[in-house]
Amino acid sequence: MLKENLENVRKNIKKSCEIAGRDEKEVTLIAVSKTKPLSDIEELMTYGETEFGENKVQELCDKYENISKPVNWHLIGHLQTNKVKYIVDKACLIHSVDSVHLAKEIEKQAEKKKVIANILIQVNIAHEDTKFGIDENNIYEILDEIKNFKHVKVQGLMTIAPFVQNPEENREYFRKMHQLLLDIKSKNIDNIDMSILSMGMTNDYMVAIEEGATMVRVGTGIFGERNYNI
Repeated sequence: MLKENLENVRKNIKKSCEIAGRDEKEVTLIAVSKTKPLSDIEELMTYGETEFGENKVQELCDKYENISKPVNWHLIGHLQTNKVKYIVDKACLIHSVDSVHLAKEIEKQAEKKKVIANILIQVNIAHEDTKFGIDENNIYEILDEIKNFKHVKVQGLMTIAPFVQNPEENREYFRKMHQLLLDIKSKNIDNIDMSILSMGMTNDYMVAIEEGATMVRVGTGIFGERNYNI
């Protein structure tokens, strides 16, 4: 099942890139492995998957320690400041930075561990009360502070679009995110890179790619339904 699902997602990515006139190499697939066993991850590795996303720090750390060979771990869930020290040298990319306060803690812990932490700024583009992320109107205020950090590198933006039955309903949000990324990029801010746009999940990643996503986070579409009772 995992192999077929992965192949299907890869085909969809290719198809979406063709529609948008993009090279499929521009899009990185992150297999969202939260709540899924290490055996599933190990199997996907044999099919060439190397990027895995986790929501919880503890789960990422456990899998990091026990995986048979290194892969790229992405922290895509909300990050509390008291958990930063555990993750800063394990995640290749922290997708969910939504405040200067959190970025400062990442800077502090990255300096201690002598690493550069790659981060994305999470934007709540649909202004949902239930979602984390900053208001897009505050983005320059945050970037202005983070640009001076020595151990944190902003690589782009991330958003979690509303959960909708019809993915077309999220097209406007994905389009806004892409425009925001282009606007920031045009300003050439020191230490701020805008090469990554992380958006789109199982139900809407094809539309996200058509609108400029460079990373899509697919869990259910690869692993099947999750078991939250573990």
